[in-house]
Amino acid sequence: MHDDRTLVEARLKRVLEERIRPAVYPESVPLEVGIWTAPGEPVPVAEGLAAPRTPIAVGAAWGAPWSTSWLTVSGTVPQRWAGRTVEALIDLGFDANMPGFQCEGLVYRPDGTPVKGINPRNQWVPVGSPALGGEEVLLHVEAAANPVILDYHPFLPTDLGDKETAGDEPQYKLARMDLAVLDTTVWELVQDLEVLGELMAELPVEGARRWEILRAVDRALDALDLQDVGATAPAARELLARVLASPAEPSAHRVTAVGHAHIDSAWLWPLRETVRKVARTTANMTALLADHPEFVYTMSQAQQYAWIKEHRPEVYAKVKAAVAEGRFVPAGGMWVESDTNMPGSEAMARQFVHGKRFFLEEFGVECEEAWLPDTFGFAAGLPQIIKAAGAKWLLTQKISWSQVNRFPHHTFWWEGIDGTRIFTHFPPVDTYNCSVSGKEIAHAARNFKDKGVARNSLAPTGWGDGGGGTTREMVAKAARLRNLEGSATVEWGRPAEFFAAAQAEYPQPPVWVGELYLELHRATLTSQAGTKQGNRRSENLLREAELWAATAAVRTGFPYPYEELDRIWKTVLLHQFHDILPGSSIAWVHREAEKTYAAVAAELESVIGAAQRALAGAADGGGEVVFNAAPHERGGIPAGGARPAAPAPGGCAATARAEGGFLLDNGVLRVVVDGRGLVVSAYDVAAGRETLAPGTAANLLQIHPDFPNMWDAWDVDQFYRNSVTDLVDADEVALTADGPDAVAVRVVRSFGSSRAVQTLTLQPGAARLEFDTEVDWHETEKFLKVAFPLDVHADRYAAETQFGHLYRPTHTNTSWEAAKFEACNHRFVHVEEPGWGVAVVTASTYGHDVTRTVRAAEPGTTTTVRLSLLRAPRFPDPHTDQGVHRFRYALVPGASVGDAVREGYRVGLPERRVPGDAVVAPLVSVDRDAVVLSAVKLADDGSGDVVVRAYEAHGGRARARLTAGFTLAGAVECDLLERPLAQAAAPVVDGDTVELTLRPFQIVTLRLSRRAA
Repeated sequence: MHDDRTLVEARLKRVLEERIRPAVYPESVPLEVGIWTAPGEPVPVAEGLAAPRTPIAVGAAWGAPWSTSWLTVSGTVPQRWAGRTVEALIDLGFDANMPGFQCEGLVYRPDGTPVKGINPRNQWVPVGSPALGGEEVLLHVEAAANPVILDYHPFLPTDLGDKETAGDEPQYKLARMDLAVLDTTVWELVQDLEVLGELMAELPVEGARRWEILRAVDRALDALDLQDVGATAPAARELLARVLASPAEPSAHRVTAVGHAHIDSAWLWPLRETVRKVARTTANMTALLADHPEFVYTMSQAQQYAWIKEHRPEVYAKVKAAVAEGRFVPAGGMWVESDTNMPGSEAMARQFVHGKRFFLEEFGVECEEAWLPDTFGFAAGLPQIIKAAGAKWLLTQKISWSQVNRFPHHTFWWEGIDGTRIFTHFPPVDTYNCSVSGKEIAHAARNFKDKGVARNSLAPTGWGDGGGGTTREMVAKAARLRNLEGSATVEWGRPAEFFAAAQAEYPQPPVWVGELYLELHRATLTSQAGTKQGNRRSENLLREAELWAATAAVRTGFPYPYEELDRIWKTVLLHQFHDILPGSSIAWVHREAEKTYAAVAAELESVIGAAQRALAGAADGGGEVVFNAAPHERGGIPAGGARPAAPAPGGCAATARAEGGFLLDNGVLRVVVDGRGLVVSAYDVAAGRETLAPGTAANLLQIHPDFPNMWDAWDVDQFYRNSVTDLVDADEVALTADGPDAVAVRVVRSFGSSRAVQTLTLQPGAARLEFDTEVDWHETEKFLKVAFPLDVHADRYAAETQFGHLYRPTHTNTSWEAAKFEACNHRFVHVEEPGWGVAVVTASTYGHDVTRTVRAAEPGTTTTVRLSLLRAPRFPDPHTDQGVHRFRYALVPGASVGDAVREGYRVGLPERRVPGDAVVAPLVSVDRDAVVLSAVKLADDGSGDVVVRAYEAHGGRARARLTAGFTLAGAVECDLLERPLAQAAAPVVDGDTVELTLRPFQIVTLRLSRRAA
């Protein structure tokens, strides 16, 4: 029996490959081909269609990296083909094993109407079904010569990732360019045999069903004349009909196939190329929908719809019509499939605001699910954001990539930091590019961890990243697997239909509390520091622009820049895509991001400046008004307010020490910097307590080798810690000044081919030591960190995330804890013993690690916090982060979590000084430090209402009074889209004050209407 099985499987493989598949197109004639290559960037469709062509032959080279060529293919359908199905076969030089990572094309008719995309596994274009014979065929192909950058073994540095360095050598050779007859019966036979062969390979050897299929396949191959496949294919199919008709077991696992093409909004191609990838894919999918009424296709990312609306309106018209039919389904409700670890609170909220609003305005569709199959882990604050946006479900798949621990559920409640739960599905098929192969469907059924209590799972089905989406072969396989013995059942469906069914059958699934940490791609928290700093700066500037523009609009009639802010938000949200902000895209993407962030900053600075000048009043006396956008500052300027500048209180003293170091003292902190420029003491005067562990030094720059096993820009592997070099040698340690009252020490270090210049500053009255570090970085495959060894005994620490913070262990009791050796924070990391803590706050770094050791010489525990500053991977950008970078961070001894929140905001929101003499009361204020205002703005609908978003930031319950700095007509609690919440109790309003009662980390969005003067 064993020999029979292997012989039949080997026979099937060879006959399919060498006889049946070639017989799918039994006759063909060559097409004539002409070519024109655009001289620079892609041109409009009309220009490409009209450009003159030069003849080109099959086998000729074409396509310099990132170039665009317009091909014209022409020919005549032979009269003898009348009544048969005829297709054009257009092979640009594809590698069938790399769909989405090479050349691609979009086919147009002469009038500019899009037909479909062509891709490595989708090379056919319909001509006639049936053909009349004698038709003239004329098609135009916009062919993109995107270079092959991804080579898994190994990842090699390449200059192909930027058009400025890629060169002009042709990348491809034209392959098949034919008109051909499609033998539909042979094509159907291929699908029959592939489905049965793949199913047979997954069934138990001992089971009768496997042998039943094997014998049927054997008989079908016997019936096939290999010299005349077309004539004998019907007989072969007839012999397979019975085994294909045998129904699935009633208890079979149920797979909902969702037509899908995961298209990275940028990655190994620039943003402009994604516009065309989306156009090709959506043209493909609208054509497939027209041919297959059972098929349903889903696409997320509002940005991608907006792109084709703007750049390919002829494709968008087909998409919009298919959406109206309910078969092309907008999903996810986000602007892009963003990273969720690093975007700030408001940015994460605005991903849903702008995404959902686009789908509502364009299609009248309200997405109830978040759709994030490929994002690199999920922050613990996300469930509340999803719910506050009016959604209730989440799909993700990436967690299956974790290196160490297998996630224990496939369907579960995910509980966030505030207690909000979201019904979440993690497809057991373990891919977001499912091809409906027997192996994939069988794996989904076997792998499903909720057997016995649930039977539904989802399979995102189609080639992504420009691979063309779902194919007609996938649709054919799904039809055969809809109800087939031995297999899970497969049926096309919409995400909402799947989630409703899954939740109905499994209303009480298990609960996962806290972040969904991906045990992989940890280095994305550090790679491409310039992109990350651009993001953080943009978020801070948007906060200020909305705050000051709203304040000026209410107080002075300043024109609120609705359209400008809307456009800038969408630009910033786009760059939070999960391969841009994480630093895992090609050089071109990050080079463009740097320019974009600079332009965003300039625009927002202009908005802020104009609004503040409108508020500051006259400056006849040469005075200055100081504006503060940080959430709160004890004893200083109110949050969102301004006052005339005044001299700073007190001062600082600096004393040289005999060993070559310095003592800095402001009466709150006493800091000792030794002759190496390292901080060896940070004494909290009020607490009478040393911050640093005995015998250690803080602000210690450390460098590690950094050569992960795979995924260079994405990964840092735990063994990097095995080797470390402490950078303790200093070129210069000198006392300097940083303002009229502050004292500072300047430290210069050289290491490798790089140089670091640091300024350590103690401000008057401040309970923080500030660090300004400029690194001229020219290392390769190295990892730079800065360490703070703290004399704190703590088994957990707090790291800021969206709308709050989460706790992670400092120990490694289990493999789950040990795997979190690099993690994300936003503005602070906080460690504490009861009654006393320390915060390390940062302006723009995300990656960090926290470790603990028990001291041998002196009893006690050292908890070391390290910020991750720079890496130097060589793929996909071989020059990642080379050049000058500036980092700002601070050590805050004696800090509570509330202090960490305040200081974290402050480090990124410096006070601004504007000529004038006005006192500007806050537009909105709150009387409790625990309640932070994350946004103050005017309502997006132009009504003039003031929208305020607040959250409880300390992790406890809070009662607070929110006071409007204007005459309040009413207050309504809203969702993130500023729509009133039907189930919410009316806020308690007393005059111009609103009473707030918040649970730990709760978000509340209030819409405040103003009484007319």
